Amino acid sequence: MKRFLTTALQDKRRAAPSSSAALGGRTTRSVVQGALMHRAAKPLLFLLCLGPLAWLIYAAATNQLGANPAEALIRGLGDWTLRGLWLTLAITPLRELTGLAVLARFRRMLGVYTFVYGSLHLLAYGWLDMGLDLGDIAADIAKRPFILMGFTAWLLMLPLAATSFNRAIKALGARRWQALHKAVYAVSVVALLHFIWMRAGKHNFAEPAVYGVILAALLGWRAWRRFTRK
Repeated sequence: MKRFLTTALQDKRRAAPSSSAALGGRTTRSVVQGALMHRAAKPLLFLLCLGPLAWLIYAAATNQLGANPAEALIRGLGDWTLRGLWLTLAITPLRELTGLAVLARFRRMLGVYTFVYGSLHLLAYGWLDMGLDLGDIAADIAKRPFILMGFTAWLLMLPLAATSFNRAIKALGARRWQALHKAVYAVSVVALLHFIWMRAGKHNFAEPAVYGVILAALLGWRAWRRFTRK
C-alpha cells in the first residue's frame, strides 16, 4: 500500500506541471478573448486600418515619398490592399488554430478596408498616372496585362464589398452569400498576378515571392482542411 501511495504521489507531481501549463494556456486564451471582445476592439482596429492611409497622405503632403511621389503613393496603396486581403484570408486559419472564435468579428471590417484601399489604389492610378482620362485608362487596361489583372481584381471585389452588410446576407440567403464571397480566393490570385506582372518589368520578384508563399499557405491550409473533413 505504501508503495502504491508513493507511486500515485509521484504521478500526481509529474502531472502537475502539465496541468499548470494547460491552465496557463486557457487563462491566456481567456484574457486574449476578453480583450478581443471588448467594445473598444473594433474602434481600435478601425483606427489601425486608417493608419497606413494617414501616413501616406502625411508623407505626400510633406514631400517624404521620394523622387516620384505619385508612383510611391500608387504602390503604397496597392501594397496595403494586398496586405489587407491576406490578413482577411488569415482570419479563418487563425481562428481555428488558436481557438479564438471571436476573431471572426473582425473579418468584415478588414475586408471592407481592403476594398477601400483597392479603390484608392485604382483612383490614384487613374488620376495621377492617367489624368482621369477614361479613354486613356481603357486603352491602358487593354494594352498592359498587369493593369488588366489589377482592374479585374477590383471588379471581383466590388460585389463582395456591396454585399458585406447584414441586409445583403438576409436578402441573398446565407448559402448564396457564402458562395459569392468565395470569390475572395479568385481575387487573391488575380491580385497576386497583378503584383508579379508589375514587378516583372524591373525583374524584381523577391517581394512577390513572399506574398506568393503566404497565399499558398493560406489556400493550402483550406484545401487540406476540406480534404481531411471528407
